Amino acid sequence: MAHPDWALGFLDEVWWSRCARPTLASWAAEDAPLRLIEQMVGRRDPDPKALACYGLLVRQWDDAGERDERMLLRFVDGRPVSAVTTQFLAWCCERLAAQGKTALLLVWDNASWHISKAVRTWIRAHNRVVKGEGNGVRIVVCHLPTKSPWLNPIEPKWMHGKRKIIEPARLLTAEEIAERVCACFGCLHEPHLHSEEAS
Repeated sequence: MAHPDWALGFLDEVWWSRCARPTLASWAAEDAPLRLIEQMVGRRDPDPKALACYGLLVRQWDDAGERDERMLLRFVDGRPVSAVTTQFLAWCCERLAAQGKTALLLVWDNASWHISKAVRTWIRAHNRVVKGEGNGVRIVVCHLPTKSPWLNPIEPKWMHGKRKIIEPARLLTAEEIAERVCACFGCLHEPHLHSEEAS
């Protein structure tokens, strides 16, 4: 709060399944209970069974000390890997720099693509460029303890999001999933990031 030009960000990745159904409860008439039908992806269906997505929950404080939370989302054609992680970080820094931020305090877990040599090297090089040029958003990494997802406040956002986008009686396309997720979190549906194996 003492540094309005800093952003506190909680980063995580999630898979949005087209088939798996989240656990949820709802009110319904006794004679017409809501049933979630288990969906199956056909052999000729061109869409993947699930979509990978990077998310950054950004917390900021205004001059009055009021907290504001926003999500930055990017879907991935493929799976989370180091090269895609650095693409997402670069994109987030561009967005935060446009808001006048100078630092991102990045909280994330110890996933292999977070602690890889490629990602650590990219962050060091990025911070050197920011310091040398005197503009941009430097990244200060804060790792969560191992196996402690409850310490990352983005986790419940994923859970509630999966409940909000559910379609009880039909299989959603990958595009519909992405559009619903972006609408749920108030984000634009940005072009998907690409891992090398998806290229």
